[in-house]
Amino acid sequence: MKFADRFRAPPETRIRLADCDPDGTADYASKKDARKALKRVTRRLTELQYLLYAENKRGFLIVLQGMDASGKDGTIRHVMRGVNPQGTRVTSFKKPSVEELDHDFLWRIHRAMPRRGDIGIFNRSHYEDVLVVRVHDLVPQHVWSQRYDQINAFEKNLAENGIVILKFFLHISKEEQKKRFEDRLANPTRHWKISPADFEERQFWDQYTEAFEEVLTRCSTECAPWYVIPANRKWFRNLAVASIIVERLESLDMRFPEPSFDVSEIRID
Repeated sequence: MKFADRFRAPPETRIRLADCDPDGTADYASKKDARKALKRVTRRLTELQYLLYAENKRGFLIVLQGMDASGKDGTIRHVMRGVNPQGTRVTSFKKPSVEELDHDFLWRIHRAMPRRGDIGIFNRSHYEDVLVVRVHDLVPQHVWSQRYDQINAFEKNLAENGIVILKFFLHISKEEQKKRFEDRLANPTRHWKISPADFEERQFWDQYTEAFEEVLTRCSTECAPWYVIPANRKWFRNLAVASIIVERLESLDMRFPEPSFDVSEIRID
């Protein structure tokens, strides 16, 4: 069974994270085996990125969401380590700027879309506007409740215009988050990755869980599917995300473009 089939959130299906095991590792019993597999998969990803760039017909968008410390940065670092930086762009979406707040909530997202031939990676995304905005009542419910349909329409438009979309929810347990926070506190080289706000947000775990479940239920579509990735074990998280990306790229049946001239007539003196 393909990784995508294992972890895809089916469209129009109620998703409950309590039913998804964050400790899952599919058929991999050891970190050693998974790391060997990851090396093979990332080599293949490098080849496919080159083909995507050469064909220049579509953009490829990867969206990463998850609770704090779920591993968004680590996933990018380990999964994308072999790709060509010239054809890859990572965008981290933080608190909107004054300029961004003067536009609709999707304005800054559209500006960051990958060009044809490129891979775009979103560390957080437009879904923050139905997550943190919802949990902290930053806008009225009648505003954020309309955004699920607006996001679906937005992503459908992107897909119809050549953007391939994969969305990953990195699923960790509350206990694993606590452990990762403690590890950061114990390591001075990782103090920069923590702030008092992280611990304050932890108090809203249940509210965020409910908000994520709504996202996964309402916004996993045929053209822009969500994947719920078990992420307590980082080595399996990386393999699962990389494998799904490769599976999707391979499904595109990409081809190198034909030369615009007769190669056989070229002579090099």
